[in-house]
Amino acid sequence: MRKLLISSALILSAGMASAQAPQAADGPGPNMVIEVADASGATKGTIVLDLLPEKAPKHVERLVTLAKQGAYDGVVFHRVIDGFMAQTGDVQFGKQGGDTTRAGMGGSDLADLSAEFNDQSFQAGTVGMARSQDPNSANSQFFIDLAPAPFLDGQYTVVGQLVEGWDVLNAIKKGDQNANGAVEGPDYMAKVTIVE
Repeated sequence: MRKLLISSALILSAGMASAQAPQAADGPGPNMVIEVADASGATKGTIVLDLLPEKAPKHVERLVTLAKQGAYDGVVFHRVIDGFMAQTGDVQFGKQGGDTTRAGMGGSDLADLSAEFNDQSFQAGTVGMARSQDPNSANSQFFIDLAPAPFLDGQYTVVGQLVEGWDVLNAIKKGDQNANGAVEGPDYMAKVTIVE
């Protein structure tokens, strides 16, 4: 089974950067609205991502499809690295309340996507698709940057930008730096909806 994540070498170069709230305008969308909860089910708040179909049409279509199917509901933020990014979206192995030891190794029952690299830079709040070593292996997992990460530009597909909920994003439970950001008792996406 492949592991979908951002290369460890890239993580080391990220360091412990901190970022101010991004000043992104809400574009034409669609928007992905994520209600975040902690491991006990207590609500932590809402994150709104403005998706960019003009930059990555197939990837955005995948996110929208999975959200509308309810596939993202209950999926954990399995890998969160302070000063770098929060990763989620493993609909196969990442369901909250189940065995999430393999979270980050799965995807959906849909085919992998070919890369749609674009001119968007990875900055605080940028949403990118996770993948394995193969550039054409993105499926369901995505990450949201907690700080600028331009070293990812041209290597991962940018699919959106956070437009609301910076404080909620930054409050997502962080993982162990020595365990590649793996989170014990992770927060999760309680409900994910699409607003056209």
